[in-house]
Amino acid sequence: MSQVRVRFAPSPTGFFHIGSARTALFNWLYARHTGGTFVLRIEDTDKERNTDEALRVLLEGMRWLGLDWDEGPEVGGDCGPYFQSQRQDIYDEYLQKLVDAGRTYEKDGAIWFKLEGERYTAYDDYLKAEIEKVKTQPVVIDDAVRGRVERAEEKDFVLVRKDGSPVFHFVNVVDDIAMGITHVIRGEDHLSNTSKHVELFNAFGVTPPVFAHIPLILKEEGSGKMSKRDKGALIEDYAERGFLAAAVRNYISLLGWNPKDEREKLDIGEIIELFDFPGINKGNSRFDEKKLSALNAEYLRELNLESFTFLARPLLNEAGVIAEDEDEDYLQAVLGLCQPKARSLDTMSELCGYFFQDDYSMDEKTGNKIAKKADPKELLAEILPILEGLENFTADAIQASLEAHAESKDLKVFAYFPALRYSVSGQGGGPDLLPMLEVMGKVRVVSRIQRFIG
Repeated sequence: MSQVRVRFAPSPTGFFHIGSARTALFNWLYARHTGGTFVLRIEDTDKERNTDEALRVLLEGMRWLGLDWDEGPEVGGDCGPYFQSQRQDIYDEYLQKLVDAGRTYEKDGAIWFKLEGERYTAYDDYLKAEIEKVKTQPVVIDDAVRGRVERAEEKDFVLVRKDGSPVFHFVNVVDDIAMGITHVIRGEDHLSNTSKHVELFNAFGVTPPVFAHIPLILKEEGSGKMSKRDKGALIEDYAERGFLAAAVRNYISLLGWNPKDEREKLDIGEIIELFDFPGINKGNSRFDEKKLSALNAEYLRELNLESFTFLARPLLNEAGVIAEDEDEDYLQAVLGLCQPKARSLDTMSELCGYFFQDDYSMDEKTGNKIAKKADPKELLAEILPILEGLENFTADAIQASLEAHAESKDLKVFAYFPALRYSVSGQGGGPDLLPMLEVMGKVRVVSRIQRFIG
């Protein structure tokens, strides 16, 4: 078989949503799996909706996901131009081939494609309803995912509108022929178009590419196809929220494909090695942002501390949690405690803001829960002198001194922990308490307890 050539052919409308990203990813994965070529082709003939800014969003989104293209915009290649708006001469050439073959006619100012088959030619009122009927053989599509699909086109269809603009079906097929595309991997919603496309391939005397129609991505609640208006649909949102591209890419790869085992976290090398058509599901997939967040958390936990700090610092700075000149050692110590709890980088300000800011919010429910068991101020008043007297403010020293005091009171040391955590953070949970106190330091901890007691 000749080298695999696949393509992703988006319309740049200002958004790069999950569905488009999944189509791009599956094409890219198949190209990398087979050692083939991944072509990026821009369908930019809609002048009202397609803008330079929209193209920028698309290209940046693909680069963020790591989907490099072998041919296309800013890369070039032997089959350009890679913008449909620049390929009119090619479309005119291919249209003439159909005209010369007697496969077109004009009607209502448009140019139509004439299907082969027996047709009615009478135009009186009695037979008027029968004029459009054509007897054609069903188109058989041996889809690499769906299996055998048969569909017959019963009506001729437009190739060029009366305003002179070519329709999607025509330019799509022409571009696939001219660019030598061997495999068309696209959403299941395009399956209804494929019989038209096969008819055109046959009219040009070209063997159609292998078609692989991948399942739809449903909304999180499972009702209907996910669109760019649905929550969590836009790739740029995840980039802005500090999700890791590798995690998002991993999750999207599992929307309609699986590695035939129970694993959900796979590095990109494994995915490339395993990806093939037999692993693509026929059933639709449901988007689940909770699963994506959980997977992202796994990736975050595996980062070394320097990388995690590098990614988190600008987001914390933008949120006003830290200053640009925040001490690097203290920042890394704090993030080292918070990293195991992180689900995404955009939540770090909530997770660790109190380490840097004395004006932190107090969770009222937590305060009420603690107060039901014992007066937190009385408990803290007992241990404050002990903490003030510690020369080495380490987790071990804090624990040893508090355990000794608790034993003298015939209590467990954990009786003091909820009030202690709440007074210095305003929260009922977070990193392990004693390491947290050590990182905060004696001055910060003591002053916060004093302020809480009042």
